[in-house]
Amino acid sequence: MTADISYTTEEIAKLLKISKLTVYDLIKKGDLPAYRVGKQMRVDAVDLEAYKARAKSGHAFAAIKEAAEMPVRGEAFASSGGSLPLVITGQDVSLDILAKHIEKKVPGHRPLRSYSGSLDSLISMYRGESDIVSTHLLDGDTGEYNLPYIRKLLIGSSYVVVNLISRAAGLYVQRGNPQQLSGWADLAQSGLRLANREKGSGARVLLDEQLRLHGIPSGTLLGYLGEETNHMSVAGKVASGKADVGVGIEKAANLVGGVDFIPLIQERYDLVMLKKPENLEWIGQVKAILLSEAFQYELRFIHGYDLAQTGRVLFET
Repeated sequence: MTADISYTTEEIAKLLKISKLTVYDLIKKGDLPAYRVGKQMRVDAVDLEAYKARAKSGHAFAAIKEAAEMPVRGEAFASSGGSLPLVITGQDVSLDILAKHIEKKVPGHRPLRSYSGSLDSLISMYRGESDIVSTHLLDGDTGEYNLPYIRKLLIGSSYVVVNLISRAAGLYVQRGNPQQLSGWADLAQSGLRLANREKGSGARVLLDEQLRLHGIPSGTLLGYLGEETNHMSVAGKVASGKADVGVGIEKAANLVGGVDFIPLIQERYDLVMLKKPENLEWIGQVKAILLSEAFQYELRFIHGYDLAQTGRVLFET
């Protein structure tokens, strides 16, 4: 049975109690054999057990110690002509386009994608597990996106916040809007079935903040405790009639038939990068990519994106 089992990099990190970045380093150096399935790297259980056996015998200790020491690892990779990983978190397709441009325009670095929600992305940066994190978290008390959360989670760190895109967020409803929903206050309607996102996602935070501001108990929404992992799944559940309403972005509604979209807020989708000395060069290169005509040209063809602030530095410590 073990031969049929494989793990994601996230699962490996939890099993070995190390960061995902350390896992990527071990894979890059060949200490941990891995293979790609779609956009995901996987490690077979037999290879993980073999690595652990080597670690127990002491042969792999130096490798894992070196991978965990970021500045030393960075110097070693640069001097050897290797590529350092840049872990980019988030689920929007604009990040995949950004990763493609980074691969072409940022020498000595290799972009790796991690599909995490906004809050988990910021936490992963705090833990040193990611390099470029995306976030779209609304603070209901101020009406401000992202910065209140970034300031609290990355306290003591030096960082730069740059806008990637802005996009419309709101409610997915069944075609024709049979429940006649038009705003957040309508979520108080009795018997509504909700398709909800996972904790830590920007859409979940948006919903929870609106429920709090409008005094609507979450328990009145049937299905609140259920969790879908992306906008498409939420929109699909509404379109299929399994739910009456969901929270998400306009782009997913355009891709899923049988669902209408009610725009309620323009959310800012920002990138955060830590201003460590060893990061400054590639940060400048990423900022140049965001402002480039080539990058923005690709984004213009995606319905629902507002590029008015793309590449603008919103906050810098």
